[in-house]
Amino acid sequence: MQYLDIILAVAGALALGWVADLLTGGRGIARTLLASLTGAACGWFLAVRVFGAHAMGDIRWVVWAMAGSVIVLLVYFLTRNKR
Repeated sequence: MQYLDIILAVAGALALGWVADLLTGGRGIARTLLASLTGAACGWFLAVRVFGAHAMGDIRWVVWAMAGSVIVLLVYFLTRNKR
């Protein structure tokens, strides 16, 4: 399948966002998913465009995308307003 790596990255970012939202009390799934998908896009950008560590035809950039998603989710939950 030609676009399997992209499908895996999007599904992984959505799953990470959903699990993070469940673990933190489920206060806003849309914001959590947005943060997760943004982090995945940043991880892809770092792996493919900035560092040139991997190509789009290689599945290893998905690991970078998931790491970016986790980092952005951690920052999001550390800095969000807790009213």
